[in-house]
Amino acid sequence: MKLSNRISGITGGGADGWSVYYRARAMKAAGIRIIQLTMGEHDIGTDQSILDAMHRSASGGNTGYALVVGNNDLRTAVAERIASQTGVLTTAENVIILPGGQAALFAAHHAVCDPGDTALFIDPYYATYPGTIRAVGAVPRAVHVSADNGFQPQYDALNAAAKDARSLLINSPNNPTGAVYTRETFDDIATVCQDHDLWLISDEVYDTQVWEGEHLSPRALPGMTERTLVVNSLSKSHAMTGSRVGWICGPVDAIHAIHNLATHNTYGVAGFIQDAAVFALAQGSAAEEAVAAPFRRRRQIVLDALAGQNAIRAAPISGAMYAMLDIRATGMTGEAFANELLDKEHIGVMPGESFGSGGAGHIRIAMTVDDDRLQEALGRICTFAAAHMD
Repeated sequence: MKLSNRISGITGGGADGWSVYYRARAMKAAGIRIIQLTMGEHDIGTDQSILDAMHRSASGGNTGYALVVGNNDLRTAVAERIASQTGVLTTAENVIILPGGQAALFAAHHAVCDPGDTALFIDPYYATYPGTIRAVGAVPRAVHVSADNGFQPQYDALNAAAKDARSLLINSPNNPTGAVYTRETFDDIATVCQDHDLWLISDEVYDTQVWEGEHLSPRALPGMTERTLVVNSLSKSHAMTGSRVGWICGPVDAIHAIHNLATHNTYGVAGFIQDAAVFALAQGSAAEEAVAAPFRRRRQIVLDALAGQNAIRAAPISGAMYAMLDIRATGMTGEAFANELLDKEHIGVMPGESFGSGGAGHIRIAMTVDDDRLQEALGRICTFAAAHMD
């Protein structure tokens, strides 16, 4: 029997970009010591106090159906966090709770795109972006950015791509590049969205991981509140990746429509997880800073390891838990480099090409192992790259 074109075409007929990751996992399962730098998965795990709150809630009986739109105490806590960070009036009515950032991305595109609509995204991109757009029946169109510009989207490229488009998806701080968009970049994005009547979907899951510059939410820019859907979650800010608790913040009518979608799709997030999320947010910015601290420290480890050699150059690591490394001096593609590095050094990294053509000639490392293993891996990566210099 034939499956639907929509589900069969999610990856666009190509690979999903995760082959090196799956090979590294298989090698590790076979007993080979692998230093895994592929996934944005915290090595510290969820704080025990959050798990205790989750356990208390579940043991107390909060295991039935929760409100599909999200429990009011969590929606209120999220709204208060957003209002405090951005200065934009935000209430629970502007927020819907969804099972993680990925579900929120899917719902946001469902909310603003009809089948056949063109949806823009920035290349390099997080691996699921074009597939998420295809999954809602829209047509993905990449806006290419360059390492030479610090992976900042440029006005001319945005403006040219926006013709006849319906939405634009951005991500700052950025996965995979580590870029934090400047105010000038956001002003250009806002201008293009208003000139071309685009919805803006702003993925802000790394908003607590800013090493240089500052995090800006474009919903706060003039004229953008009513055309912006902000996607966020507790996955990165509170090391709650497996809990799958995220949200969309946007105009009330959009949130009501997404509520209707969720009723027919995810049907809410478990109440005991929502209670744990309320507890996590109540710990304030100090808890978020504690989760981010290892990556701030490891960023410097990366910069120190790359100093004094000429085989690898790092793109500016301004935010997030990743470093995008330029290996073009070796003459290798990112894919060839990553596969040979895995085979010979047993170090797993993501090829830059996994994130689009803008990542060609790069690899992405996740700074998600302890400091000693990260230093070891970086030393071996640099030695490997030097041995392959043209």
